[in-house]
Amino acid sequence: MDGAWQDGSGTPFAVTSPIDGSRLTTLEAATEADVERAVAAARRAFDSGVWSRAAPAARKKVLHAIADRIEAEALDLAVLGVRDNGTELAMALKAEPGSAAGTFRYYAEALDKVNGEIAPTAPDVLGLVHRMPVGVVGAIVPWNFPLMIGAWKLAPALAMGNSVVLKPAETASLSLLRLAQICADCGLPEGVLNVVTGAGAETGSALALSMGVDVLAFTGSGVTGRRLLEASARSNLKRVYLELGGKSPNVVFADAPDLREAAKVSAAGIFRNSGQVCVAGSRLLVQASVHDEFLALLKAEAEALRVGDPLAEGTQIGAVNSEAQLARVLSFMEGAGEIVTGGARILENTGGTYMAPTIVAGVGAQDRLFQEEVFGPVLAVTPFSDEAEAVRLANATDFGLAAAVWTSDLSRAHRMVAAIRAGVVHVNTYGGADNTVPLGGVGQSGNGHDKSLHALQKYVDLRTAWIKL
Repeated sequence: MDGAWQDGSGTPFAVTSPIDGSRLTTLEAATEADVERAVAAARRAFDSGVWSRAAPAARKKVLHAIADRIEAEALDLAVLGVRDNGTELAMALKAEPGSAAGTFRYYAEALDKVNGEIAPTAPDVLGLVHRMPVGVVGAIVPWNFPLMIGAWKLAPALAMGNSVVLKPAETASLSLLRLAQICADCGLPEGVLNVVTGAGAETGSALALSMGVDVLAFTGSGVTGRRLLEASARSNLKRVYLELGGKSPNVVFADAPDLREAAKVSAAGIFRNSGQVCVAGSRLLVQASVHDEFLALLKAEAEALRVGDPLAEGTQIGAVNSEAQLARVLSFMEGAGEIVTGGARILENTGGTYMAPTIVAGVGAQDRLFQEEVFGPVLAVTPFSDEAEAVRLANATDFGLAAAVWTSDLSRAHRMVAAIRAGVVHVNTYGGADNTVPLGGVGQSGNGHDKSLHALQKYVDLRTAWIKL
């Protein structure tokens, strides 16, 4: 906070590793008063102009330096995050420091290419549209990919000249605390980035209710998202951008180019990071004529995955984030359909929180497993007869974050992209979209977009200058 490590006023809390249940460390808990101190520091930094009015070239230099340092410390950052949240190391290296460095570098290059506008006015008037930094941005980041998602918020907000108060998840704060130190070491001025740790109910709520926060960006659950919208209404009507997860359909037609490849990619699309991925393909819709064949291929892929210590060589699937999250995921097994494989906790003797990759067949459109986000390694399988039914089932939830379509028919692919209500629709793949395209949802998957140039729009205000000549 304000360029220095500071004590919190709340009761410190323990950080427990999902790998083996051991205590990693103890973190400070920020109270409402602490959050307001952080917001005040961010406001002072913004008003001083040390960053908000710095030349784009100067901001670019700092963001590139941050990217360089993240890359240099990639292994240390990945291991720190894995110990904290249980993601398998191979995945963490790519998705955490690898992604974060790329994100900072992308916005470093983008920031001096954002232009204002000249309006088409009468000859005696000059109309200018300026893109101004909003001021103080609050960011609340989840535990599944804290460094990646944290960078999605931080990099574009900082690129546009804003100050930020960031609250990590209490079960995955360590890598973002290290990132804050990296930012300071790389020349980000004091007060421009402040990180406050603590429980969502106190620390996160205080940030959402703060009258000094101009924009709030959040990734997490729909329940929390609704509370943040209420907090905006109760405070200063701050803009709130929400990415609220999904129940993403992965649609496999009989004419998929390669069913075996589709099964392999689909397994990764739901089971990587133990299913704790916002865009996870958690609903498999498979055409009835290839249902049994594809299910057998998918079962083989799931059972071949090596689950265990995420830091061990050869591990493909790591731990579920916490005991509480594991208990929630296991609750979906009660009254589920036909459990084809998995369905239970494993490796309990390690002290860690692990679950076998799970496939449940015969899931109906009204079932809880079809409708609710599990956020765990559980795949619901539902057959369909034709394209019309596939579209109906794909759109049969309140979510709309991601989807996939497997088909050799180019016309069908375009029809499905147009028909499925989702922010991202993959064709003959699942995942992998980079910073050049936006990520956002529709319906109860939220609003606004992370990634791409579109993300910058969240962190600027338009200001008109109307000049009589």
